[in-house]
Amino acid sequence: MDLSLKRDYKSTTPRLIQRHSGWVAPVSVLVVLGAWEAVARWGGLPAFILPSPELVLQKLAQTLADGTLERHTLVTLGEVLAGLATGGILAMALGYWLSRSPLVEKILSPYLVASQAVPVAAIAPLLIIWFPGVTAKVLICALTVFFPVLINTLVGMRAVPENLRDLMRSLHATPSQMLRYLELPAALPVLLGGLRVGATLSVIGAVVGEFVSSDRGLGFLINIGRGQFDTALVFVAIFALMVMAMSLYGIIVLLEKRLLKWRS
Repeated sequence: MDLSLKRDYKSTTPRLIQRHSGWVAPVSVLVVLGAWEAVARWGGLPAFILPSPELVLQKLAQTLADGTLERHTLVTLGEVLAGLATGGILAMALGYWLSRSPLVEKILSPYLVASQAVPVAAIAPLLIIWFPGVTAKVLICALTVFFPVLINTLVGMRAVPENLRDLMRSLHATPSQMLRYLELPAALPVLLGGLRVGATLSVIGAVVGEFVSSDRGLGFLINIGRGQFDTALVFVAIFALMVMAMSLYGIIVLLEKRLLKWRS
């Protein structure tokens, strides 16, 4: 093939993919559903091991009709939002403090890193004992969110160009003005990246807490389905968690586009 034709082919291929990318996701979903249906129908597996998509849809319609799915989803969503807000705010405040004080960072860093060596699932029973009720689930979510948002805050604040800090000092900017007009806008892309990660992790934290001890929520619904060998119910709860995580992620992406318009 002629070199010019090769270059034209390479340049037009990405454009074709971008132009027709709208059908990629629906087709991939249909392929997955078709493979799932084929395995469930001709694989000889009982329904309590792998229910067919039809059975899962029937269970979804049933749980929507009687309000079960809505009730448990709202409980988990409340825990997720409270944990995400608590962990995110505390992590950003501490990250800003550590970025301003290298000495405090050296003192606290070993403890912060060591805390991440312990899985949240291992300390979840202790939190359930110490903080009964919804508070424990919110704390588990907050702990899950805390570290990635903290690291992103620290990295974002440290990435602010020093010459811009010198410029703000030469203009006699106060610390609050420095934060509002320089540090926060400059670190915002990294901060929002940490929030995107934290939004998905917060859903995991809520489910871990509901697995340990709960009488409501999607994690509780998964436990009920598992105990009754109702695998279709488990699939419904899992899909609800996926939709919740993707929705939170999408909201933060939209927020990021809105807040970072000035970059373009």
